This record gives sequence, structure tokens and C-alpha cells, in this order.
Amino acid sequence: MKSALPKRQLKLVLAWAELHKDELMQNWELVKESKTPLEIRPLS
Repeated sequence: MKSALPKRQLKLVLAWAELHKDELMQNWELVKESKTPLEIRPLS
């Protein structure tokens, strides 16, 4: 399967996800409990 994002942007997204892995997992648990996820800082 080919990515819809250019390679450079995909690398940035994956790096951001790695940096925010704990926050993403916490938000996943909140959403599974029908709670509102917390805000995560975007790339700047």
C-alpha cells in the first residue's frame, strides 16, 4: 500500500507520534471510555 503523504511529511508525522506516544495512548483510553481526549501540541 502506498502512502498518501509525501515521504518527508510522513517522517514528520511518525516522529511527532513517537514524541507524543504516552499522550496518544492516554487519549485512546479516554476515547474508549467515551470521554473527551486531551489536547496534544502540534508540530511547531
